[in-house]
Amino acid sequence: MSIELPPSPALRGEQEDGLSVRLARRIRAAALDPRPMTVAAFRRLLLAQAAAFVGTMVTGVTVPVQVYALTHSSLYVGLTGMAGLLPIVVFGLYGGAVADRVDRRLLYLSASAATWLITLALLAQALADLRSVPFIIVLVSCQAAAFAMSSAARGAIIPRIVPSAMIPAANTLYFTVGNFGQVAGPLFAGVLLALPGGFAWAYGVDAALFILLLYSAYRLPAVPPIDTPSSRGGFRQVREGLRFIGANPVLWMSFALDIAAMGLAMPTALFPEVADSRFHGGVGLLYASIALGSLAAGLFSGWIAKVRRQGVALAVAVAGWAAAVGLAGTAHSLWGAVALLACAGGADLVSAVYRETIMQTYAPDSMRGRLQGVFTVVVAGGPRLGDLRAGTMAATSGLAVAWSGSAFVCLVLVLTGAVLVRPFWRYDSSPK
Repeated sequence: MSIELPPSPALRGEQEDGLSVRLARRIRAAALDPRPMTVAAFRRLLLAQAAAFVGTMVTGVTVPVQVYALTHSSLYVGLTGMAGLLPIVVFGLYGGAVADRVDRRLLYLSASAATWLITLALLAQALADLRSVPFIIVLVSCQAAAFAMSSAARGAIIPRIVPSAMIPAANTLYFTVGNFGQVAGPLFAGVLLALPGGFAWAYGVDAALFILLLYSAYRLPAVPPIDTPSSRGGFRQVREGLRFIGANPVLWMSFALDIAAMGLAMPTALFPEVADSRFHGGVGLLYASIALGSLAAGLFSGWIAKVRRQGVALAVAVAGWAAAVGLAGTAHSLWGAVALLACAGGADLVSAVYRETIMQTYAPDSMRGRLQGVFTVVVAGGPRLGDLRAGTMAATSGLAVAWSGSAFVCLVLVLTGAVLVRPFWRYDSSPK
């Protein structure tokens, strides 16, 4: 009978060192991919965008708080939010067409400057104590139009300033800093609004942070159209872009999945009711949970760029979002709901990265501006439609159907539709 001797101390040390190396490699592979930060133009844009996201969310909280302070009416608050929808639709689509005809850097810089000037106007009305809700609504509408134009240009710029292999990582970084802004901005706004003259402080901080974005846009290289621009007018180009999407199942299915996810499974309009009736508090945690989950997912997103079957990955991520939202609606503890909503936020980050990456890499450069305009409309308009759907269903069918029932319907539709649309399901992003 042979007796196994324990490994020598030296051998044990080598084994432990090998295990440590393998563990370190796996952690590095899973962590956020920082390679796009080596591109100076993208690095400046991302860091400035991180600051601007915080400022934008500060204003996003301040406007409804100021409107409510002036009117004591949730109806006016809702109207203020909806005031930005039509400008986003119109100028998102038109801005995408313009981005395919002109230097995208100049369009981005001009639209960003307009956004900054409107923020200064919000600051001026707060300092002057105008107390005019219609004036605030007009400014919000104008700012939404400028935001739509700048978003269409910015999304079409990224594939031109980073190598194609880094586009998924670049989008992941972009969405991660956006989620950081969604968490930090409202918290910062709460501090500023508690100060004397809090409205002016909040708008002033947003304006100051936005200067960094203007600088980064100014330092971008020229991004003129690669192909000779069409002589057709802007809205004809919009129709061309929509026809291009309709003729390519990979593209229209990626948009359809996002519309389904936001329209059928966006629960945020139900948070005040469920916090009051079920959890007796915790509405702030519910609102923060999705962004926190997205932020955490972004920090461990190194694997995203390695996936080639991006259609399958997008469908699975949207299905994960719907399933997690649906289960959160059945939770009887606040922390259980928060944990599930955080999982939904992580899935949403993954789906957003793949959706943007597919759009930026599948289409030719001459179409990227218009597709980015459609993307802006879907991303900004989808949650508003989801809020309308959720509120209407809660009033007519009850909270359970409005939250979990609709989310589980979304889950079935997403998986069924993705499998049936074979070009989307088989889509492989590997270089041909």
